[in-house]
Amino acid sequence: MVQGVVTEDGVPAIEIQVGGRLWQAIVDTGFNGDLELPERLRSHVNAQFIGRTTSLLAASQQVEEDIYLVDFPFDGRLTLSQATLVDGDEILIGTRMLREYRLQIDFLAKTVLIENA
Repeated sequence: MVQGVVTEDGVPAIEIQVGGRLWQAIVDTGFNGDLELPERLRSHVNAQFIGRTTSLLAASQQVEEDIYLVDFPFDGRLTLSQATLVDGDEILIGTRMLREYRLQIDFLAKTVLIENA
């Protein structure tokens, strides 16, 4: 089970320990991939290039990105996941990453709960 909060800006988020640092990870229900990670985590997640992918963003904007196979710590275990690497400091958790989980976001209580189904 993973617990998190809804931030003051209304964003569901959890914290993940990667590379010796605690990172805020946004639970992005509009993102149907596994992960988007900061470039500087590349060496900490054993990123292995597997190809290119085309992503559809808001306003029908398409971008082509490199995609990597990564070892990512999630829910107390190391998962083999697909990720894009970007500049910045945020981690995005997509719905594909949560395919074996139940996600509960309570905006009134400002809580996030991710349970293995």
